[in-house]
Amino acid sequence: MKIYSVNDPEFKPYGKVLEGYDTAPLLKALDESTPLPDGVDYVMSEAVLEYTPVFGALQNNAYGGMPIQVGYCNGHNTKLNCLEYHRDSELNIGSTDFILLLAKADDIIDGKLDTSKVMAFKAAKGQVVEVYETTLHYAPCSAAKGAGFKVAIVLPKGTNGAVPALKPLNEEDKWMTACNKWLLAHAEASEAKSGAYVGLTGENIDIEGLI
Repeated sequence: MKIYSVNDPEFKPYGKVLEGYDTAPLLKALDESTPLPDGVDYVMSEAVLEYTPVFGALQNNAYGGMPIQVGYCNGHNTKLNCLEYHRDSELNIGSTDFILLLAKADDIIDGKLDTSKVMAFKAAKGQVVEVYETTLHYAPCSAAKGAGFKVAIVLPKGTNGAVPALKPLNEEDKWMTACNKWLLAHAEASEAKSGAYVGLTGENIDIEGLI
């Protein structure tokens, strides 16, 4: 597997880097006020991040005025484990470099996605990285051996909250694990052991030897 940059043309089908946002106060708050666990910790909404000046610009400019939330995904990780998607774009803004493992929604065939379709992209500290609605993603990965990552996650408000009460109408409904979150797990992942839909086939990618 080759690790590309989000600045490379190979990233264009998956997302883009947004320009013009002053993220310095957000990165300072992320770096100084959120933990760096040994594993991976995700918080969907964090007040210390949402009270930074860039919040309004992200909500009004990047999301066209839709209500948003700013949380974080911090820790240490080198494995794929799962892929998820939302009905909207997601923004990732790191106070460290980080790597995203991504795939395309149209590579889901009969409810399965072969992990050979997954590509890796490195983002630099401070870049505002948009991943499109049609891009499958999950927890960031470390960009250097032994290094951790801290990444602010921007999404429409309520995303990753409680799964709505619904009667499944089709196969995709069975993949929903939270509000606005559809997830395909690898059989080796802890999420699969907790009952998530097993939709990833092939190798559970680990980039530890590539960083």
